Amino acid sequence: MKKLPLLENITITDVAAEGKALAKVDDCVVFVPLAVPGDVCDLQVTKKKHSYMEARVDKLLVPSPIRLEPKCRHFGDCGGCKWQILPYDKQLYYKQKQVEDVLTRIGKVELPKISPIIGSERQYAYRNKLEFTFSDRRWRPWNEMTQTADGQPAPAEPGLGFHIPGMFDKVLDIKQCLLMDDINNRIRNCIKDFALQHGYSFFNLRSQTGLLRTMVIRTNSRGEVMLTMAFGEQDNTKSQKLLAMLQEQFPEIVSLNYVVNTKANDTIGDLEVHNFYGADCIIETMEDLQFKVGPKSFYQTNSEQAYKLYCVAREYAGLTGSELVYDLYTGTGTIAQFVAKRAKKVIGIEYVPEAIEDAKANAMFNGLQNTEFFAGDMKDVLTEEFMRGHGHPGVIITDPPRAGMHEDVVDVILRTEPKKIVYISCNPATQARDLAMLDAKYRVMKVQPVDMFPHTHHIENVVLLELKNEEMKK
Repeated sequence: MKKLPLLENITITDVAAEGKALAKVDDCVVFVPLAVPGDVCDLQVTKKKHSYMEARVDKLLVPSPIRLEPKCRHFGDCGGCKWQILPYDKQLYYKQKQVEDVLTRIGKVELPKISPIIGSERQYAYRNKLEFTFSDRRWRPWNEMTQTADGQPAPAEPGLGFHIPGMFDKVLDIKQCLLMDDINNRIRNCIKDFALQHGYSFFNLRSQTGLLRTMVIRTNSRGEVMLTMAFGEQDNTKSQKLLAMLQEQFPEIVSLNYVVNTKANDTIGDLEVHNFYGADCIIETMEDLQFKVGPKSFYQTNSEQAYKLYCVAREYAGLTGSELVYDLYTGTGTIAQFVAKRAKKVIGIEYVPEAIEDAKANAMFNGLQNTEFFAGDMKDVLTEEFMRGHGHPGVIITDPPRAGMHEDVVDVILRTEPKKIVYISCNPATQARDLAMLDAKYRVMKVQPVDMFPHTHHIENVVLLELKNEEMKK
């Protein structure tokens, strides 16, 4: 196998897609993770193609003037928060640039001036949900690759933390995560210590055996905690003892739940959730609305930024109280309910039946009489026959998954011709593709990026489209 080259004394010049830094060597683009513009490095090439290379920093020769020391002790090993070394104003600059680049390059549609990105007031402790995995054999970072005195590899140790990206059976033991309030660290470390002291088995991801499998911590704006433990075996004595300890030690936990998961995957959506203590949900508040968030519920993981995002969507919709609104990919109906008091009626459509049940329950909980929710594949539900029965929308709000909207859905929207479309996206590249299709009848009027995930390259973007023939009537 041909040895890949070491590139010496290379200056990082920019930030590219997926949050990687960028350099150029002899007109060849080099993508480099965990570097920032201005760094001068020796780069070890890890992949070499005709038009580009991928490399890692072998030696940092001269740090960039803007480079920061990462706050997290797990930086570089965890795989998350890769932009901690980049000042937050620079993070926002590159996210704004990402939106502008993809909408121009992929969308190729006429664009207004893009509004300045809405940044997050909190860059740490902003998440309301974290998921952790138990492993009987924790993954060791390179700086821990040690041997014992007799030359044998260090013995396997259990761990509780995050999966290493792209490695289903590798779990990095996490001592401290800064993305959520410190309660996540206190609960997680307490569980691990208790398990080790009492001889609890940690899950083996290859043999699919072991008692302690996964855990999910949720918090709300009042500091209340929901904890859901997933056990890989049915062992009532040990599991109940652990749960009783948590109930006693952490008064912040107002909802303590567990599932028994003996399947080959970690999802709990199809499993029965048992409530051990407290309520079966926590309550999140947004203006005068309250949302019940259960162990299986979807809710935006950055509550403060979600509110700002929804405010932009509501403003763009420009509702007067007379409109029929369709909320596509409604999830648990949070956006639908957020705009409902300013609309005549809101119809939400979502693929996941459990999410629709949550949406209905929350609409009832909030006393909303003008919402209706339907479950099913969007391209199958959103048909002309459906609209003949439920009315043609004057406004469509759409918040699809990263893959964007199915072409059939775009076709139905184009035939339906709502006056306005508010398109929320977590992937501006697929959003740009869809805008190009919608350009047949719609003009982009406003664009607003919103940063939901500081220290990552991920970005949400809201676009207002208006029907071209409606615009000409004004």
